[in-house]
Amino acid sequence: MRVRKFVFGLLVLAGVAVGVVRVGAAGAPKPMDAKKFDALASAALEAMKQKAAELNIQGVAVVSFSQGEAVENWSSKMAVVGHMTDLKASDKGNNLLGIAYAKSAEMASTLQDSGTAKRPPMTGEFGWQGGVIAQVKGGHVIVAFSGGKSEDDVQVSKAGLEVMKKGL
Repeated sequence: MRVRKFVFGLLVLAGVAVGVVRVGAAGAPKPMDAKKFDALASAALEAMKQKAAELNIQGVAVVSFSQGEAVENWSSKMAVVGHMTDLKASDKGNNLLGIAYAKSAEMASTLQDSGTAKRPPMTGEFGWQGGVIAQVKGGHVIVAFSGGKSEDDVQVSKAGLEVMKKGL
């Protein structure tokens, strides 16, 4: 009899715990639909390509969306705008995709535009400008471009950010 009461008590506690988890999950923001993100990111990347063409630069564009207050995961889409590497940029060459993601990683950590943090760059970051971030309803939009001068990369990124903000 005691064993039955003990097992019954455990089952009741387990049921209460499951109910609490469900209530907590109900308050979480609804994930963005993958098709909506893909269409919105494609439009943002197209705007970035157009801005890069206006500025006569080539490189790599990256658009990301992270749900929630802190960046703990994201969905992203990238596009090569002319070329992904620049072999003449330095003695080793530049991997523009790597640089764009380094800018994005810095913004994910600081929640500030790349190259504007009030701390020295961490390993894996360069501290280079060219990425912009905005808090929107439900999360953060992170946009980066690499391939031109920093001020041009910022302009290209802002073109993508505006499209993302309007769509969210």
